[in-house]
Amino acid sequence: MSYLENSFKGKIDWWRYPIVIAFVLFGTFLFSLPLSFAIGAKVESGAADPLQIKNTDYVLTLFEANTSLFLMLLPFVGGLIVLLFGVKKLHFQSVKALVTSRVEIDWSRFFFAFGVWGGLVVLTFGIQYVLSPDFFVFNFRPIPFLGMLVLGLILIPLQTSAEEILFRGYLLQGTAVLFRNKWLPLFITSLFFGMMHYDNPEIDKLGEILLVYYCLTGLFLGAIVIMDDGLELSMGFHAANNLVTAILVTADWTAFQTNSIFVDVSKPTLLSAFLPPLVLYPLLFVVFSKKYQWQHWKIKLLGNVSLPTESNSHDIS
Repeated sequence: MSYLENSFKGKIDWWRYPIVIAFVLFGTFLFSLPLSFAIGAKVESGAADPLQIKNTDYVLTLFEANTSLFLMLLPFVGGLIVLLFGVKKLHFQSVKALVTSRVEIDWSRFFFAFGVWGGLVVLTFGIQYVLSPDFFVFNFRPIPFLGMLVLGLILIPLQTSAEEILFRGYLLQGTAVLFRNKWLPLFITSLFFGMMHYDNPEIDKLGEILLVYYCLTGLFLGAIVIMDDGLELSMGFHAANNLVTAILVTADWTAFQTNSIFVDVSKPTLLSAFLPPLVLYPLLFVVFSKKYQWQHWKIKLLGNVSLPTESNSHDIS
């Protein structure tokens, strides 16, 4: 059974999906209350302008970087907890089936993707630094950096895993059940993933065209999930992308403003934003395909999702 067909191991009545999504939204909201209360306290004390609190860039300036990082990542933890609970209790599907089609979760895949993409992030940053050192300011402060590192190591993998399990796991499997094919769920979840980033500060700086980058990233991650029959590679990639970047470099126009080693003071450009999906993603796709011997690409990406026999499935009404 392929990864997308794992849903058939549980209950897949259509009404279960909106209920779980509603629970996820509630869990995310619940864990976002500390940020709301913290902002409210700032407004009440006169330290914040109430007219500006919907501006993400402005909110990020209200708190010390580590506090901001903690408060912004906490809602993802709530969403992940509720999602896993809902899948288990409402769909009667195991967490493993939501992550992989293999007998056990293959953590070696996670760490391989983490290492390869993390290495590429460091390499590309190193090239940028050598070519344009004036674009970066050394920002290393041991105590704040160590605090950020501890928070990042704990919370960023939870944040990225929440996004992968929701978009490339739950929603990809769910839409595959609905449409009985692979290409349409891949397109839909990639679009949703892109639109989720609509309020990111980067959009204000570079324009809505940057949403195409996020959609292409979602398409890339969804494709490797389908080809590899599991989330391990996409989870490793996503964790490396966010964690290594948070440790290495930050800027005043990014969603994560951390106590990183460097601060990027250059003007952001669309060219640098679209370098990964146009050059590095295809390269990484080839690396993964060679290492894990992916075959039958057309069938894998464009084929149908087969309904198992009644003896192997549950309640598929």
